[in-house]
Amino acid sequence: MTNHKISNISVIGAGQMGHQIAMLCALGGFETINQDINGETLNKAKEDLDKLMNQWVKKGKITEDEKSVAFSKLTFTQSLEEAAMNADFVIEAVVEKLEVKREIFRQLDKLASKHTIFATNSSTIVNSMIAEVTSRPAQVCNMHFFFPPLVMDCVEVVMSDNTSDQTAQVALAVCEQMNRTGVLLRKEISGFVANRILGASQKEAMNLYEDGIADFRDIDFIVKKALGHRIGPFELMDLSGIDVVQFVMEQRYAETGNSADKPPIFITEKVKSGLLGRKTGEGFYQYSKESIKNDK
Repeated sequence: MTNHKISNISVIGAGQMGHQIAMLCALGGFETINQDINGETLNKAKEDLDKLMNQWVKKGKITEDEKSVAFSKLTFTQSLEEAAMNADFVIEAVVEKLEVKREIFRQLDKLASKHTIFATNSSTIVNSMIAEVTSRPAQVCNMHFFFPPLVMDCVEVVMSDNTSDQTAQVALAVCEQMNRTGVLLRKEISGFVANRILGASQKEAMNLYEDGIADFRDIDFIVKKALGHRIGPFELMDLSGIDVVQFVMEQRYAETGNSADKPPIFITEKVKSGLLGRKTGEGFYQYSKESIKNDK
């Protein structure tokens, strides 16, 4: 498998990350399947991508022909078996819960061809914790896209001790073909590079808010104006999804046992109340449908 040619890519999960990663694959010329067990999620993915690509055509980012070709290469399915059957490369982009990912990889390992490479888009979970349930740990890596994938250029490609150099190089080649800059990390650590730095900043912002030092609006304002960040930490949590923030912090706490890594009460209360950020219309801030539409 020295010359591992990638023609068919399957993206597992059609949520806010998965459907955009799938479109990146299709725009890159790969025959792409986007799989999700939820039919409504798949329908929303199709609608969102159609709107977004129409906007790209209007803005001159792509031509009408390029849009048509990309959609001709992109199909949607609820069947994991169909997604895995002919895949050369699989990118998993489901909820940030270890056991969910492990179960999907168990199934994929049985369904996919022996040559198929598996990548997880996890933003924090190292691939060795998932690869151990498969028969192919050398063919598993992290391929961490940033939100939103159709806008953000960087992809962290992370190896474990078991990941082969060939797997890493194939993942980097896939990044290049979909016009994304892959950065190779040869040593895995929870959160990788960007999210460890971001997480430290975000945790301090949450501590300042929880301790009553400053309101979240003021923290966002100071971070943007004094530090030059394009978006404040609480605005970013709304953009990413407060439930995602909770999942990530819970996973980190499960790994470290450090109470400082547990999500603060105000995060868990927002999740319980369904105030998850932009995707629900309210998180720390409130959003109109028009403001969400204009941000896409």
